[in-house]
Amino acid sequence: MKCLITILFLAICNVGQAQKTVLTTDNTLAIPKLNFDPNGELKITASPTSSQSDFDFLVGKLKMHNRRLNKRLESCKEWTEFESSDENLKILSGTADMDTYSTTEMPGQEGRPFEGLTLRLFNPKTRLWSLYWVASNVGVMDPAPVVGSFENNVGHFFAKDTFKGKNIIVMYRWDARDKDHPIWGQAFSPDGGKTWEWNWFASVRRD
Repeated sequence: MKCLITILFLAICNVGQAQKTVLTTDNTLAIPKLNFDPNGELKITASPTSSQSDFDFLVGKLKMHNRRLNKRLESCKEWTEFESSDENLKILSGTADMDTYSTTEMPGQEGRPFEGLTLRLFNPKTRLWSLYWVASNVGVMDPAPVVGSFENNVGHFFAKDTFKGKNIIVMYRWDARDKDHPIWGQAFSPDGGKTWEWNWFASVRRD
């Protein structure tokens, strides 16, 4: 009887673990190869289908489930999950997009309000999107936008930056193949795009 109870307990635990979906990257999606000009600056070209309506899937009030790596570029394997909300609207006659991200569960700031603002600008000449981010606990906009475009409903956006004194490339990915349940991800590369470490994911749903 004890053996039977043990087997049943293990089976229930295994079922529970199997049902828990871990928010992570889709390894079937390739990260575009980075190109640099003679001065070492990123060379980014828009996809043939890039348009000012690419972020329309985000317009409205949204809920987000976040999974955030506890330490970046330190071979960390521990993640924190938390909830946030987001309100998104089109601006500048439909050529730009802006949202406000908010939570009281930001790791390291639990119980205190945290807000972030993203401004997304579409350049009709280059057909590239530039995404600018500013966080309430910093109060200044990131020094450079992440720049890129969508192809086949997946957007990749890149910028040169620094993290703890190290030169890195920052990448945002918007996987909007399922526009009702898009997924955002952020990754850092310390070696010019040869390798990437994913450090933040957010799955989006309608409020």
